[in-house]
Amino acid sequence: MPTQNETLEQRLKAEALRLGFAACAIAPADAAPRSAERLRQWLDAGHHGDMLWMEERAGQRGSPQGLWPDVRSVIMLGMSYAPGRDPLALAEVGDRGRISVYAQGRDYHDVVKKGLKALARWLVDQQPGALKVFVDTAPVMEKPLAQAAGLGWQGKHSNLVSRVHGSWLFLGAIYSEIALAPDAPEDDHCGSCTACQTACPTDAFPAPYVVDARRCISYLTIEHKGPIPEALRAGIGNRIYGCDDCLAVCPWNKFADAAAANRAFVGRAELAAPGLGDLLALDDAGFREIFSGSPIKRIGRNRMVRNAAIAAGNSGDRRLVGRLQALVTDDDPVVAEAACWALERLV
Repeated sequence: MPTQNETLEQRLKAEALRLGFAACAIAPADAAPRSAERLRQWLDAGHHGDMLWMEERAGQRGSPQGLWPDVRSVIMLGMSYAPGRDPLALAEVGDRGRISVYAQGRDYHDVVKKGLKALARWLVDQQPGALKVFVDTAPVMEKPLAQAAGLGWQGKHSNLVSRVHGSWLFLGAIYSEIALAPDAPEDDHCGSCTACQTACPTDAFPAPYVVDARRCISYLTIEHKGPIPEALRAGIGNRIYGCDDCLAVCPWNKFADAAAANRAFVGRAELAAPGLGDLLALDDAGFREIFSGSPIKRIGRNRMVRNAAIAAGNSGDRRLVGRLQALVTDDDPVVAEAACWALERLV
């Protein structure tokens, strides 16, 4: 029960924990002033690949007030999805696909947004004022703002790292016109460690703290719609949706407690290590059935089968030849090309 001496900020954080968030902190609306400059440099270098929406709304993304001039406080929240097993355990299982830990449970967009809306309703009841909630669907620089609020720091892999939750946090934001007392920003604790940089199978880091999406397996298997560059295909291995390598090797993960993870993100058994043969045989209806309620559903059947074909080509498993031959005449030319490439590797 709250006491008379508790501040609104303290009660806000307690309510966030009750709603399933692992962390909650506050940044001022003018936090992370260098974000816009760093974003522009990243875009100018072409590191965003064909994610043109990053460039089209760069002005709004650069600062909270660029998106909403009335914002006075930014409430940053994190939900833990710390895995209960080694995310790299399936690295050498050739006939199975590897799906990033974050995508093996329920769609985080739905889970985090539900929590944000509940917290927003609570806050308005305490002190009326306009606010907006965001979960990876608007031009918001979640990671710099999370560092400014003190949730963690942007590591050399460019993702947020927490001393309590490691690399396993989904981020959400509430922009509020209420002036709340901000928390202290977090310092960088990467030190001389380069584990995430050297772990990348496709050499996607041109420099510490900078990721070139065009070489990143997460980008290639999720965001990229066309053929995956041949020079990068071998490095993809059996990853069919995302990649955990740079996150999983971070030494700060030893402090992450899987028991703190939101239960909604516990992985579905059928997504832990799906068979490549089954994935290669998917049609649209089968894809929608298997990946219903998962963030994977948004890439569609064609990209998933393309990814599975690349993984099959890297598998060395000739039992997949028949499934690949059936895809050579697929209606999607990108899928057909990936199947042809895989057959050349296996036959």
